[in-house]
Amino acid sequence: MSAAEPPGDGDHQLLVLIDPLARRSDGESVRIAKDVLSAGSHAKICLPDGPEEFARALSRRGGRRPVVVGDDHALLRAVTQLHRERELTDSTLSLVPVGTAQTLELAHALGVPRGAVAAARTALDGVARRLDLLVDDSDGVVLGDLRIPAGGPAGGGAAPSTVWDTCRTLVAALVRPAPASASAAPRAHRLRVEADGALLNDLDRPVDGVSVTTRGDGGLVDVVVHTATGETVTAEAKAVTVSGPDFRYRADIQAAGPVRTRTWTVRAGAWGLILPADPPEG
Repeated sequence: MSAAEPPGDGDHQLLVLIDPLARRSDGESVRIAKDVLSAGSHAKICLPDGPEEFARALSRRGGRRPVVVGDDHALLRAVTQLHRERELTDSTLSLVPVGTAQTLELAHALGVPRGAVAAARTALDGVARRLDLLVDDSDGVVLGDLRIPAGGPAGGGAAPSTVWDTCRTLVAALVRPAPASASAAPRAHRLRVEADGALLNDLDRPVDGVSVTTRGDGGLVDVVVHTATGETVTAEAKAVTVSGPDFRYRADIQAAGPVRTRTWTVRAGAWGLILPADPPEG
């Protein structure tokens, strides 16, 4: 890992973590982000080569505010680590999105500006917004959407942390919907779904899918159960439990499972993200 700390004119103390995939896929956007951030702050630029170096740099940030330059995977990696170190509540993150449109859907849904210049300026001059977090009973986190599809597998379990680019490629392939096949019709799940202890669906009623969506703030999630008979059951909740035969799920952009039961609980305002002071209209 190489690091540099060029003098900045601003008062911000930043730790700029540049994801290696971002460096390879769009070096120009990375250069622009570095220039803007270095001109407006005392920025320490870190170029981790893998997850261990990324984690080590983040853990040693001191009083510096982390700025992640990369895609949704890089943002999730930072949030997950800070959560597991129990330092997320006292931390505020910034993201400069660099990647393909498919790998930045979460970032843009959260309100991060598109483009390296706008996002880097937001990291310097934006405002901190406290956002809700879904935490499951295995200490996994969800920033946006949780989905349990009815079709083929949503993906395998977690890949070893030592595999950096292979993990990225594999996860992206696994969460992409499988092509339709005339001989393979969608398969319904038999799942028990509870929202704050209230039963929304039981095992005797197959479902086509379940979605749980955070609202950003407010301490509640929207739960939607689509039954195999075409009914839709909705609820608002602080905790959601799904159980049944082995099922897989997609948390944001990451595939997980199979599991037989899992509970997700909302933690209101659990993490901070720097967003534009004046969000765009529309």
